[in-house]
Amino acid sequence: MKKLVIIPTYKEKENIAQILEAIFALNQSFHVLIIDDNSPDGTAEIVKEMQLRFPEALFLLQRSGKLGLGTAYIMGFKWAIEHDYDYIFEMDADFSHDPADLNRLYEACYNHGADLSVGSRYVPGGEIENWPLSRKIISKGGALYSKLFTWMPVNDPTAGFVCYSKKVLQAMNLDAIRFIGYAFQIEMKFASWRLGFKISEVPIVFRDREHGASKMSKGIIKEGITGVFAMQWQYIFGDYLKRIRKQGYN
Repeated sequence: MKKLVIIPTYKEKENIAQILEAIFALNQSFHVLIIDDNSPDGTAEIVKEMQLRFPEALFLLQRSGKLGLGTAYIMGFKWAIEHDYDYIFEMDADFSHDPADLNRLYEACYNHGADLSVGSRYVPGGEIENWPLSRKIISKGGALYSKLFTWMPVNDPTAGFVCYSKKVLQAMNLDAIRFIGYAFQIEMKFASWRLGFKISEVPIVFRDREHGASKMSKGIIKEGITGVFAMQWQYIFGDYLKRIRKQGYN
C-alpha cells in the first residue's frame, strides 16, 4: 500500500528537518509531500537538501505565497491521486501531531474498516498539552458548535491529523471545497460523512508547538463560525451533495 503524508509549510525551518527525520525513522514506507508557501526563512531549501537523502520518498511543491491551508491540501490531494497513493494523510510540521500516531491512523483505515480516520483530542484517551485555557475553550467550543449545527458524529471536527483512503478523495469534487482556513477541516469531514463514508476517531495527545508561530487568526476563526452554518444550510436547502460529489461517482 502506498502512503503519502502531506505537510503544508510556511516558515517552519526550525521544525521541518526534525519532523521529516521522525517520519522516515518509522520505517513504515511513508512518503512525504511538502507544500511550501514561499517561506522566507528557507524552509523549502532545507527540504531540497533532504531530498538528496530521500529521493524516492520526499517530494516538494512550491507556491508563490500564502494561499491558505485548504488550497494547499487540495493541491496535495490531487497530486496524491495522480500518483496513485492508497492512503493520504494530513499532518502539521510542528510536532503538535506525533509522527508515531501515523501508524494508528493507518491501522484504523486498513485493518478496522474506516474510510477516514481522525486523530482526535476529544474522545477518551485524547488530550491537549501546553495550551492556555483560553485556546482550549476556543477549540472545544468550536468542536461542540460544529457538531451541534452539522449533526456530524465527530467529536473533533477541526482536527488536522487525518488519514483518508483514496476512494474518499476520488469521490469528491475537490474544487467544490470552499473553505481555506479553520472551516476546511470541518468541511472535508462533513463532505466525507454526507457522501456515506465511515469516519473513525483515534485518540491522540496534541502538543502545542515548541518552535515557530501559530497560524491561527481572527479571520480563520470567523470562517469556522460562518462556514459551519453555511454548509448545513446548503445541505438542507441547497444542492450541497450534488456539488460536492464528483461527477460520475455513485
